[in-house]
Amino acid sequence: MLHPSYSDLMKVVNSEVEPGETPVVNSRYSIVMATAKRARQIISGEEPLVSTKNATKPLSVAVEELNQGKIKILSEEDE
Repeated sequence: MLHPSYSDLMKVVNSEVEPGETPVVNSRYSIVMATAKRARQIISGEEPLVSTKNATKPLSVAVEELNQGKIKILSEEDE
Protein backbone atom coordinates (compact mmCIF):
# COMPACT_ATOMS: atom_id res chain seq x y z
CA MET A 1 0.00 0.00 0.00
CA LEU A 2 1.20 3.48 -0.82
CA HIS A 3 1.73 5.81 2.12
CA PRO A 4 0.47 8.46 1.95
CA SER A 5 -2.57 7.36 -0.01
CA TYR A 6 -3.66 8.92 -3.31
CA SER A 7 -6.58 10.61 -1.59
CA ASP A 8 -4.24 12.15 1.01
CA LEU A 9 -1.95 13.44 -1.74
CA MET A 10 -4.92 14.87 -3.62
CA LYS A 11 -5.97 16.74 -0.47
CA VAL A 12 -2.47 18.20 -0.08
CA VAL A 13 -2.32 19.33 -3.71
CA ASN A 14 -5.80 20.82 -3.64
CA SER A 15 -5.41 22.43 -0.19
CA GLU A 16 -4.83 25.93 -1.62
CA VAL A 17 -7.88 25.84 -3.90
CA GLU A 18 -10.68 28.12 -2.76
CA PRO A 19 -14.14 26.61 -2.27
CA GLY A 20 -16.05 26.68 -5.55
CA GLU A 21 -12.92 26.69 -7.72
CA THR A 22 -11.89 23.75 -9.87
CA PRO A 23 -9.42 21.47 -8.06
CA VAL A 24 -5.92 21.23 -9.52
CA VAL A 25 -6.00 17.43 -9.30
CA ASN A 26 -9.10 15.35 -9.99
CA SER A 27 -7.58 11.90 -10.48
CA ARG A 28 -4.84 9.52 -9.45
CA TYR A 29 -3.40 9.84 -12.93
CA SER A 30 -2.31 13.44 -12.24
CA ILE A 31 -0.56 12.35 -9.04
CA VAL A 32 1.19 9.48 -10.83
CA MET A 33 2.33 11.66 -13.72
CA ALA A 34 3.64 14.42 -11.45
CA THR A 35 5.56 12.11 -9.14
CA ALA A 36 6.99 10.14 -12.08
CA LYS A 37 8.19 13.35 -13.71
CA ARG A 38 9.81 14.51 -10.46
CA ALA A 39 11.42 11.07 -9.95
CA ARG A 40 12.99 11.32 -13.42
CA GLN A 41 14.37 14.75 -12.48
CA ILE A 42 15.93 13.29 -9.33
CA ILE A 43 17.41 10.38 -11.30
CA SER A 44 18.96 12.85 -13.75
CA GLY A 45 20.78 14.61 -10.91
CA GLU A 46 18.50 17.20 -9.30
CA GLU A 47 18.78 17.43 -5.54
CA PRO A 48 15.87 16.10 -3.46
CA LEU A 49 13.92 18.79 -1.61
CA VAL A 50 13.44 16.58 1.46
CA SER A 51 15.99 14.79 3.60
CA THR A 52 16.34 11.14 2.59
CA LYS A 53 18.29 8.03 3.35
CA ASN A 54 20.82 6.97 0.72
CA ALA A 55 18.76 3.90 -0.22
CA THR A 56 15.50 5.81 -0.75
CA LYS A 57 14.13 5.32 -4.24
CA PRO A 58 13.53 8.42 -6.41
CA LEU A 59 9.79 7.79 -6.65
CA SER A 60 9.49 7.58 -2.85
CA VAL A 61 11.37 10.87 -2.58
CA ALA A 62 9.03 12.47 -5.14
CA VAL A 63 5.93 11.27 -3.26
CA GLU A 64 7.32 12.64 0.01
CA GLU A 65 8.12 15.99 -1.63
CA LEU A 66 4.55 16.22 -2.88
CA ASN A 67 3.15 15.20 0.50
CA GLN A 68 5.19 17.88 2.28
CA GLY A 69 4.17 20.54 -0.24
CA LYS A 70 7.73 21.02 -1.54
CA ILE A 71 6.57 20.57 -5.13
CA LYS A 72 3.37 21.79 -6.74
CA ILE A 73 1.22 20.46 -9.53
CA LEU A 74 0.17 23.32 -11.77
CA SER A 75 -3.16 23.42 -13.51
CA GLU A 76 -3.16 23.78 -17.29
CA GLU A 77 -4.13 27.44 -16.86
CA ASP A 78 -1.06 28.15 -14.68
CA GLU A 79 1.44 26.55 -17.05
